[in-house]
Amino acid sequence: MNLLKKLFAPTDMTEGTPWKKITLFAIPMLIGNIAQQLYNTVDSIVVGKYVGDNALAAVGSASPVLNLLLVLFVGISTGASIMVSQYFGARQREQLAGSIGTCITLTAASSLLIMVVGPLVTKPMLHMLRTPDSILEWCSSYLNILFIGVAGMAYYNILSGILRGLGDSVSALLYLLVSTVLNIVLDVLFVASFDMGVAGVALATAIAQGISSLLCLWRLLHMKDIFELRGKDLAPTKRHTMDTIRLGLPSGVTQAIFSMAMIIVQSLTNSFGEMFIAANVIVMRVDGFAMMPNFSFGTAMTTYAGQNVGARKPDRVESGAKQGTWIAVLVSAVITGIILIFGKYLMGIFTNTAELVDLSMHLMRILAVGYISMAVTQSLSGVMRGAGDTMTPMWISLITTVCVRVPIAYGISWLTKTPQLPNGNSDCIYISLLLSWLIGAAVTGFFYRKGKWKNMGLD
Repeated sequence: MNLLKKLFAPTDMTEGTPWKKITLFAIPMLIGNIAQQLYNTVDSIVVGKYVGDNALAAVGSASPVLNLLLVLFVGISTGASIMVSQYFGARQREQLAGSIGTCITLTAASSLLIMVVGPLVTKPMLHMLRTPDSILEWCSSYLNILFIGVAGMAYYNILSGILRGLGDSVSALLYLLVSTVLNIVLDVLFVASFDMGVAGVALATAIAQGISSLLCLWRLLHMKDIFELRGKDLAPTKRHTMDTIRLGLPSGVTQAIFSMAMIIVQSLTNSFGEMFIAANVIVMRVDGFAMMPNFSFGTAMTTYAGQNVGARKPDRVESGAKQGTWIAVLVSAVITGIILIFGKYLMGIFTNTAELVDLSMHLMRILAVGYISMAVTQSLSGVMRGAGDTMTPMWISLITTVCVRVPIAYGISWLTKTPQLPNGNSDCIYISLLLSWLIGAAVTGFFYRKGKWKNMGLD
């Protein structure tokens, strides 16, 4: 019983050996990210195996539109996590409750907005992306179901972010595992048994994430030793609303920029046909696993920096940043190596088409070294965000995505056009992504050393 209590207790990262605290906190998130990735991966496997390669392409083509319309939640989640970690580190119980209540209310308003706007813009955006007619209706139905059930997805991501800000990454993991298992069962049931096709995997995801969000809320309501959420805390205050916007808006804008760039690149991707679209889906699903340690350590570094900034321990922030980044690089290198060795078998899980497997593996090899550079970017960006400097990572993302990736992708496509390749070489999509990652790591390292983040933080 004592072991379970200790396991689920919030982690105080202001004391103890930095790398141990960061690693122990990141491990549950890494497992959780595996489970999170299984949502999309199982969806792709089920539709690829039971419906066909075009259905697989449809699920992938829908992703940029979905990500663009979810940027509000990215901003709220980031702002909430930073506020919570700093208030927790500073032991400000009342401010902690107020910030959490404000985020819950803002999420409700944002969910209602997306439920109304999402279905109205789905088809126009898919047409704008030059989505092939053969998969257009599948994309549309998939997105509309997810938009109608968006509250569950939003609340899980935001409430689990709050739990991590409090140092509790284990509860978020446990609830995610429950919903992942449910998602897998419902995927197979709706698609294989009920023949619901692409709409079935969307419905399964909406139901499963709705349940995980309720579990996260239940956990927060029972953390009365840390804070007590009362009815009055749900009324947004000017201070907490403005702090959420100030801290979260840059991340929301970053995600919006990234999503817009993805939409622009997706239009180019769609021009290469259904086979390349399907290969792109497979690579991005495997890519999700390759990126997991980077995102896990990035989030861990945000919480670590936030708590120590709140506790006024700047030297501890810097030592943890160095140790955490080296561990993230090592873990990323190992996982990338495993994917390169066994990647062909992973690709084969999604499709029985040998040509599609070979193309997917070729594209994955282009990206390989980029994953290690992303370990640096995510870790150091996490430190800057946790300290309250969310603007610098936003500008870096803007430059590398808009000024590097998009022009290079279209430039290579234009330069490689031939009678045999009327749209150019499809490798342009992945070469541009690799270059944006490498440049992003270098620029992030420069601005981390410059140290603007050291002068940030909540009052």
